[in-house]
Amino acid sequence: MDFKNKKIIGISCFYHDSAAALVNNGEIVCAVQEERFTRIKHDSSFPKEAIKFCLESENITFNDIDSIVYYEKPLLTFERLLETYISTAPRGIRSFIAAMQIWLKKKLFLKTEIKKQCLEIQNSISTNNFDKKDLPEILFSEHHLSHAASAFYPSPFKNAAILCMDGVGEWATTSVWRGNGKDIDLLWQIDFPHSLGLLYSAFTYYCGFKVNSGEYKLMGLAPYGKSIYVEKIKKYLIDIKSDGTFHLNMKYFKFHRGFRMTSSKFDKLFGNPPRKPETELTQFHMDIAASIQAVIEDVIILLAQSIKNETGEKNLCLSGGVALNCVANGKLLKTKIFENIWIQPASGDAGNAIGAGLAVWHKHFNNKRKVSLSDSMKGSYLGPSFTNTYIKKFLINQKAKFKKFDDNDLFKLTADLLDKGKVIGWFSGKMEFGPRALGARSIIGDPRNVKMQSIMNLKIKYRESFRPFAPAVLEEEISNYFECEKKSPYMLLVSEVKKNLCIKMGKEHDKLFGIDKLNLIRSTLPAITHVDYSARIQTVSLKTNPRFYNLIKAFKKKTSIPVLVNTSFNVRGEPIVCTPKDAYLCFMRTEMDVLILQNYILYKEDQTKLENDVEWEKTFQLD
Repeated sequence: MDFKNKKIIGISCFYHDSAAALVNNGEIVCAVQEERFTRIKHDSSFPKEAIKFCLESENITFNDIDSIVYYEKPLLTFERLLETYISTAPRGIRSFIAAMQIWLKKKLFLKTEIKKQCLEIQNSISTNNFDKKDLPEILFSEHHLSHAASAFYPSPFKNAAILCMDGVGEWATTSVWRGNGKDIDLLWQIDFPHSLGLLYSAFTYYCGFKVNSGEYKLMGLAPYGKSIYVEKIKKYLIDIKSDGTFHLNMKYFKFHRGFRMTSSKFDKLFGNPPRKPETELTQFHMDIAASIQAVIEDVIILLAQSIKNETGEKNLCLSGGVALNCVANGKLLKTKIFENIWIQPASGDAGNAIGAGLAVWHKHFNNKRKVSLSDSMKGSYLGPSFTNTYIKKFLINQKAKFKKFDDNDLFKLTADLLDKGKVIGWFSGKMEFGPRALGARSIIGDPRNVKMQSIMNLKIKYRESFRPFAPAVLEEEISNYFECEKKSPYMLLVSEVKKNLCIKMGKEHDKLFGIDKLNLIRSTLPAITHVDYSARIQTVSLKTNPRFYNLIKAFKKKTSIPVLVNTSFNVRGEPIVCTPKDAYLCFMRTEMDVLILQNYILYKEDQTKLENDVEWEKTFQLD
């Protein structure tokens, strides 16, 4: 049977971070999260708009699609839920009833639901009659297989060990695989409820952050604290074996049987109740964050060493939500247990849309794999883009004041504005897939500016003051500014700022606690240097993002510094911007100085201020 030229749509939904991806003949063509269209952060609904984008961007319909693949097997998940609730009954009855209502409405009959949703999508994009019998076949992957596929198949390795770590799939929470050519084979797994991801999420909840979205806040908070609770965590909460496998003491947790992550026993262990969201962060919370971060790092390094011993592979691929812990990734890289590490940039459930599609292409259809020397993710620039013509029409309809420049003049002008301390919204090319802004939907600034972090946090992002910002650096310059020689194109590695750029702290530093340390200048690039002298690095390539690369190069020519502050183009509580409308709205509602939409530049002082949301909505005539 000829399986060439198959078009496959992978989907992930109904838990968090819904997404869709299109795989054509083994190539990742496009991928996008549903939240970017609905503007609901971490949207879990069926990815209607994401699927529509995949179809419309290639000018195809479901007639051209061979398979639709869901990223996990819902019946296995349902089995796990039933077994867990039965084993803990009568505790957890309210949680059980709430879960069953959702399952009996949609999740238990997922194939029917997918067909229904796809028919609605087809009808919305085509005037032609479409017989429901013509819908593509609907397939189901497994959750951790989708993670493993998303990590290995796009990687630049012909052979690799694969480590997947997340909250939970059907049963697996941690799994180890071996990738060889087109084949992925499961070696072993750790099952629910013993989960590294859920352990970290329990501490996320305990410190007052939202589970499944606030874990990176916990990671950012950790450097302000001291890891004084490590031994207590290891003694009471998690039994870690020498090979990195582990077992949680479930007496301290409630995530398997209730709406809370931790039990009263957990609270008593640390002597405090869970922090209420938006209340004061104390040194206690910082020490808790530092302690669980240290434990997670210990487990990951032990697992990596045992996987290396077991497989003998020199390459390691990572996926799953825990793989977004870039501090742990940086520590793992420094151990040199593996020669090379590649991390799926959309390591959470969104990336499983890609993994599911690739798993079907290689495993179900038994197709060979093409290995790219860099990787096959195309820089993760897999989302929508907008032409200058579209943008100009939009701006005219908004009665915005703008100017157009060609690329070279635009880069030079932008570098001058950055040098003057301006905060700039940068909207260029295809939107990124995954949680990181990588120079397509970014807010950028001068890393030398001592006030840049506080300005961006408080006046632009409207978020917690302790949150660090990432540097975007020309890939060939990374070792000149950071203690790292490996490329980090997806902002998934943390490394120290080069010692010759750092400023030694005096005695006044030792007297400060927690957030008070924030305002001390630690390096010649203070805006991207965290309190522990670290930075979450993005290396920028001329090949994958020439416009962002040439902008940084222009900034280097102006200042001699090949580094920019790069943070996601959004405000707290909202997804990263997708369209010119989203970018313009974010620009006008914040204290951002300049907006650049492709080749058009807008200055805040030139725009007419709108007073309220009703007036905002009336202005938008095109999107």
